[in-house]
Amino acid sequence: MRFFVLRVFESLKQWTLKWAHSPHMAVALFVIAFAEASFFPIPPDILMIAILLINAERWIFYAGLTTIGSILGALLGYLIGWGFYETVGCHLVELYNLQQLISDIGVKFSEHAFLTVFTAAFTPIPFKIITIAAGIFKISLWKMILAAVIGRLIRYFGIAYLVKIFGKKLNSLIYKYFNIFSIIIIILLIILFFILKGIK
Repeated sequence: MRFFVLRVFESLKQWTLKWAHSPHMAVALFVIAFAEASFFPIPPDILMIAILLINAERWIFYAGLTTIGSILGALLGYLIGWGFYETVGCHLVELYNLQQLISDIGVKFSEHAFLTVFTAAFTPIPFKIITIAAGIFKISLWKMILAAVIGRLIRYFGIAYLVKIFGKKLNSLIYKYFNIFSIIIIILLIILFFILKGIK
């Protein structure tokens, strides 16, 4: 089991390094940011950080690209929940076993839709869950877009700026201890997932 986990993280590391050094890295970053907001499980942060460790001077461009891709992906997630739930959305919900969580999010939307979307956009909470649920419960599209834009701008530009400032110092450490950093990120994601799932 331990060997399998290490192989998974090593594959993730090699995949990240491959795209970070690819001439198509901008396209890959945009596509992953787009997909993560609607159906893909891996957040674009890892790839964006890897790219910025090589191209720190273009931090505004890559942070902006990631934000735009994510917002467009959020619109797709909303559309899936709003008009294609029976044909597409329900299968994604079943795939990730999120039936109860979607129901709980519906309650949060009824209490404060803007804050719910903003929290998911700003934190590592899987954004696709919120965007699909926003469509299912038909919250205001403009409210979702505004909350998503603000949350994603703060998140991605904040991360990009920190990498620009501290990137050179962190570069060797991140690549040397990539597996450890990945485990920490996944643990944080799991903790946040269960915190959100436990909110009634």
